[in-house]
Amino acid sequence: MQINWKQLLISIGISLGIGALAGFLTQNSMEVYNQLKQPVLSPPGWVFPIVWTILYILMGISAYLIYESNSPNKEKALTIYGWQLFFNFLWSIIFFNLQNILLAFFVLIILWILIVVMIKSFKEINPLAAWLQIPYLLWVTFAGYLNLMLYTLNQ
Repeated sequence: MQINWKQLLISIGISLGIGALAGFLTQNSMEVYNQLKQPVLSPPGWVFPIVWTILYILMGISAYLIYESNSPNKEKALTIYGWQLFFNFLWSIIFFNLQNILLAFFVLIILWILIVVMIKSFKEINPLAAWLQIPYLLWVTFAGYLNLMLYTLNQ
């Protein structure tokens, strides 16, 4: 497979751009996060931007593999990808800006379901694209634990 570098960079740029926009709109997020009672497994704040950058890059590569495929199902798969990016973005706004931890948890459940559906649709087109999403699914699962525990501990 010949790599279309321009399209690959655009794909990575889209996912990183969504993350950067969420980060920009929630600039004081770590202050809010650090003021909350933390669950036992809560990582230090500096871990989050590193992990999310890696995950957004993997998402972009994965989406690129689907975009470049000849599958008749790629449009449907990329639509699901777009929806999960939207809910990913939405979670940050609800959690940090609105400081509605419970609503953010429910948004995270929808995000988790969308990621699972996306992985299944990607697997039918390109198994590597699906595998590249597994770290994201694992991190969002962990984020669900953190979100629920933050809600529980801070009521």
